[in-house]
Amino acid sequence: MRVTRLLPAAAAVLALAGCGSSGDTKAVPPTATGSLESLAAQVKCTPNMQTDADELRQAICKNGDGRFILATFATDRGQREWINDAKDYGGYYLVGRKWVAVGDDGVVKALRGTLGGDVEIGTNHAEHSAHGG
Repeated sequence: MRVTRLLPAAAAVLALAGCGSSGDTKAVPPTATGSLESLAAQVKCTPNMQTDADELRQAICKNGDGRFILATFATDRGQREWINDAKDYGGYYLVGRKWVAVGDDGVVKALRGTLGGDVEIGTNHAEHSAHGG
């Protein structure tokens, strides 16, 4: 029983030890928090609002690193549901507490250097069909 309690802790240590993308040698800052506008200000973009609702605020942003979508959520559950649905379309997702930034690999890596967070990768259906499944 004691071993099963240690497994999640061991997995967390491995994740923090840098089992991420190769070539990422810079330290990741603490994950940013705040409103969509404050997150946008940190990465030097003026958000072009697409959705402004109580449960979801979403904007298109562009800065020196490229173009990306920035979204904030009222709840953790709403965020996870949005990410799970969106990942079917592919892309790279920088995930923080109640926020996500979506863009190509280079943009997401650059944003992570400022905002912190965790990178998740969407499903690439074109790649799956090329391999017969």
